[in-house]
Amino acid sequence: MSPESGTLCGSEVLDEVLDNPVWAALTGPHREFAEFGPAGLAARYTLDTSPFSALADPQDPRAWADLAALAGPGQEVWVTGLLTPPPGWQTLVTVPGVQLDGRAVRAGAAPEAVPLGLADVPEMLELVGLTKPGPFLDRTVELGTYLGIRHEGRLVAMAGERMRPAGWSEISAVCTHPDHRGRGLAARLIRAVAAEVRERGERPFLHAAAANTGAVRLYESMGFTLRRSPLFLGVRTPAA
Repeated sequence: MSPESGTLCGSEVLDEVLDNPVWAALTGPHREFAEFGPAGLAARYTLDTSPFSALADPQDPRAWADLAALAGPGQEVWVTGLLTPPPGWQTLVTVPGVQLDGRAVRAGAAPEAVPLGLADVPEMLELVGLTKPGPFLDRTVELGTYLGIRHEGRLVAMAGERMRPAGWSEISAVCTHPDHRGRGLAARLIRAVAAEVRERGERPFLHAAAANTGAVRLYESMGFTLRRSPLFLGVRTPAA
């Protein structure tokens, strides 16, 4: 806080958007991928880019009602944060997660990495299906920069950007084919994506499942630090 005005300074505002990163992305840099509820209090990514939805204020029942109107009755949606759905909503899946701040990560180019685009999506989906790094859909690649490493022409590792709240970009879809692990490919790609993020004047961050301790240890060894421990919830809208 500024002692004179009682308002948040710029760096604190920048950090604060990570408390509700999906909403901050969909009302900011990713607005082109957003669909909004009729009251404008809830939003979601287009269904072919990401499964995540968001609420302007998770404590506001009107925002939950707006999300229900957006998704339709009895539909599954994914939200993230420290959330408690109101009565009538069914919680289907709860995944404890970690949100890691990457401003201290050493970024750097990976000369062997190649840009990935829509033409590479079938291979990317195959690698994601094998390694399960998290949701990746037909147009997820459009959300930001994606880089990959090939071996004998085959895509064996990749990483890219997903949520982009103002001033930040989430490194996501980090995965390596099981036959090529232990060579540091994931770390090189993370640093290379982080370099792209820094080039735009933004800061990298990422999410991971808290139970994925191996990945979390890798990220922390690279300089990522724990910021908060959100939940990833799969919930079903009220039936009526």
